[in-house]
Amino acid sequence: MSAADNKQLLETAFAAWATGDIRPLLAAMADDVTWTVSGHNSWSGSFRGKDSVRRDLLGPLGAQFDGTYTSTASRFVAEDDVVVVETQGSVATKTGQRYDNKYCFVFRVEEGRIREITEYMDTQLVAEVLSELAR
Repeated sequence: MSAADNKQLLETAFAAWATGDIRPLLAAMADDVTWTVSGHNSWSGSFRGKDSVRRDLLGPLGAQFDGTYTSTASRFVAEDDVVVVETQGSVATKTGQRYDNKYCFVFRVEEGRIREITEYMDTQLVAEVLSELAR
């Protein structure tokens, strides 16, 4: 796939996520995807495989939210097999705090599937608002 095709794949997935529907992003992931969360807190590290991403990252994260999480992209930059996406998340937590984090995701796409995701965000907001991730 071309850089334009890879960019379109992520634009489509984030258009859905902006409405709270993460299913297109999950569907675009390869079964052996690796999602790496940057920083130095309990949420930081790599989650290997789509099942681990769902169970060990997205499941515990979603359990802290009171309502539907949305992620609205503002910029897509694509070169070869890499697509960079700037986005703004929005949701209230069950503790009543807002978790409106800003992100920069770096995706590596291979043969129409997301193989790698590297997530950069405000780690201080994570530490202040989210409960620690048990591993």
